[in-house]
Amino acid sequence: MANWLDREGKAMAFSHIDLSIVPQVEGFFDPASNTISYLVQDPSTASCAIIDSVLDIDYAAGRISYESADQLIEVVKSRNLSLEWIIETHVHADHLSAAPYIQDKIGGKIGVGSRITEVQDTFGKVFNEGTDFQRDGSQFDALFEDGDTYKVGEMTCLALATPGHTPACMVHVIGNAAFAGDTLFMPDGGSARADFPGGDAGELYDSIQRVLSLPDEMRLFICHDYGPGGREVAWETTVGEQKDKNIHVGGGKSRDEFIAFRTERDAQLAMPKLIIPSLQVNMRAGEIPQDEDGKPVLKVPINGL
Repeated sequence: MANWLDREGKAMAFSHIDLSIVPQVEGFFDPASNTISYLVQDPSTASCAIIDSVLDIDYAAGRISYESADQLIEVVKSRNLSLEWIIETHVHADHLSAAPYIQDKIGGKIGVGSRITEVQDTFGKVFNEGTDFQRDGSQFDALFEDGDTYKVGEMTCLALATPGHTPACMVHVIGNAAFAGDTLFMPDGGSARADFPGGDAGELYDSIQRVLSLPDEMRLFICHDYGPGGREVAWETTVGEQKDKNIHVGGGKSRDEFIAFRTERDAQLAMPKLIIPSLQVNMRAGEIPQDEDGKPVLKVPINGL
């Protein structure tokens, strides 16, 4: 049985964390957005999940394509796997989700953190979505609360709230693997920004401490990597390695130190190049918004972010 910190920092025991279960994890790197999508397979069955899929976009040309999603779909089909879940670790601001496209081709339920409703409310106003846009998370098949479980084959998967980068961020623990989304990067990459609407550096620090309270040997898979210092792109580390070496929180850095650093750094960062289309699509579970004639269309709010 593993201990995990709750939202108040108290130790909680979760019998659902079982390090003896070793899911097969395969990462798929998208160089256009530096995103890693994951195919996670139950070692005992043909069941699988896809985490943080990517929809390809040529933003300048206004063209959508499906090469990244088709690669995942082909692997699932070629191995005769059964896709049970399509997980979004949060509403991404740097790539579009391919969840509904994948669901249409090979099934699976789309799941996200329950605080998606806060994200929808915030950006529904930014994009002036009006009353037709539902802000209740109903675009998704499942809204996970902190500590909720779900099944992939015989594996019990645990959804744990890690807000800070966005309110709806979650880490998904599947056997001896945890999928961190943007809560943590590789040790030499540090952590994600916390200055988007709804983000909070102090909350992000607390969430990172929750992740670091997992067993040291747990594999940790991150969603983005930019190859700091020119190294090759990487996406697998461990909780223990993050504790020791993460440049933003490792070595016992304090909450106040992190908040000061994160606030100063975030003020220097440019907006992600795909934030405008990504937010509109991802808060709809990957569906592209439509105009009055039913044609796909994206808005560009002026001075809205």
